[in-house]
Amino acid sequence: MAEPSPTSLSPAAQRVQAALHAHGLTLAVQELSVSTRTAQEAAQAVGCAVGQIVKSLVFRGQHSGQAVLILTSGANRVDLNLAAAQIGEPLEKAAADFVREVTGFVIGGVPPLGHVTPLPTFMDEDLLQYPTVWAAAGTPNAIFPIAPTDLQRITQARVIRVTA
Repeated sequence: MAEPSPTSLSPAAQRVQAALHAHGLTLAVQELSVSTRTAQEAAQAVGCAVGQIVKSLVFRGQHSGQAVLILTSGANRVDLNLAAAQIGEPLEKAAADFVREVTGFVIGGVPPLGHVTPLPTFMDEDLLQYPTVWAAAGTPNAIFPIAPTDLQRITQARVIRVTA
């Protein structure tokens, strides 16, 4: 597949493409004609296992009020108690307006990088079993492939277990 011209991407997807390039990666963000809003939709769109989809989930620390990003496998649901024990603070689901404020992206298209605010990031250990994973790229139909080791490196994520 030919790499899309950065100007053919939406502004949000362009920001993700620029962030990937800033980290020295030549990966191409793809904007598809179908939704990649959910892990199932994304997996169907690119022809991979649901587990290979990276969900970028923003939570809010119950004590600090600070945003926390958890990158989890599309096959997993984050166990908040388990995650909180490893992160060091109870977590709650973040409201959509808070997510947009701290990331600059809407829910359904939140990428793992390129946020307006640097976020402490944690990565589901289950993602490391795949040679390639697919992450959202700023819109509900934009996505990019990446090696999970590269994803961990560029997001400076701490690897944790998210499911019991």
